[in-house]
Amino acid sequence: MSGTRGRFVWYDLMTPDVDKAKAFYAAVLGWGTQPFGDAYSMWTANGTPLGGVMALPEPAAPNAWLAYISVPDVDAAVTQARSLGAAVVKAAGDIPNTGRFAILADPQGAMFSLYSSLTATDVPDAAAKVGEFSWHELPTTDWRAAWAFYEALFGWEKRAEHDMGPMGIYMLFGIGGQEAGGMFTRPAETAGPPAWLHYIRVDSADAAAARVTANGGTVINGPMDVPGGDRIAHCLDPMGAMFAVHSK
Repeated sequence: MSGTRGRFVWYDLMTPDVDKAKAFYAAVLGWGTQPFGDAYSMWTANGTPLGGVMALPEPAAPNAWLAYISVPDVDAAVTQARSLGAAVVKAAGDIPNTGRFAILADPQGAMFSLYSSLTATDVPDAAAKVGEFSWHELPTTDWRAAWAFYEALFGWEKRAEHDMGPMGIYMLFGIGGQEAGGMFTRPAETAGPPAWLHYIRVDSADAAAARVTANGGTVINGPMDVPGGDRIAHCLDPMGAMFAVHSK
C-alpha cells in the first residue's frame, strides 16, 4: 500500500454469497484468496493482496465494490470531506494492527472509503499489471461538482476533457502524474445513486467477457474499443455487483 495522499490502495467486495464470489472472480480474473480472520478473505493477484471480500454486514448494505483511498490522517480527511458536502456512512474506526478507515458518500452520493495504514510507505507509480485494478470511473449527476470535491480532498490532477457528443464531456484525472480514471455526467434517467466503477486489467477483454457469462455473470456493455486502442467490458458478477475489465 502507498501512504501517498489520494492513491487507490484497496478494494472490498461486500456480497451476499462469499463462496460464489470467490469462485467467480477466480475463474474470470485468476485471483486467489487468503483468509484474514473469521469473516474476511483477501483477494490476491500474482500472489499479492489487493483487496478483500466479506458477507454483507446487513441486508440493506450495498452489494458492491468499495475502494479505499489513502490519506495521511483519516479523521482530518473526514472533517474536510464533510465541510465539502460529503456524508459519513461509517464513522472512522481502527482495523487492529493495520490502519484506520471511514466510509463516506460524496456530495452526489457515490461511496468510497478513506484509509491510512500503520505501515504505509511511498511506492513508485507503475502501470497496472494483469489482474490488478487499472482504472476508476465515476458516472455521476454533475461531474464538475464531483471533480471540485475530489480535487480539493485528494489533490487529484485534471488531465484532459474529451467531448463524447450527446454523452457530454468525459474528464480524465491523474494521481501522482499518472492517468487514473475518468468522470462524466450520466444520463438523467439513470436509476440509483452515482457509484464508482472499477476496472481490472486483463489479457483480453473479449476472453474475460466470455468467462463472465460462462460463470454466471452478465456483460452489460461491450466488449468495445475506447480511445487510445484499449478494449473494455462492463460486467455484473452473479450476485449483481458491477465491475469492468480492461485490456491493452
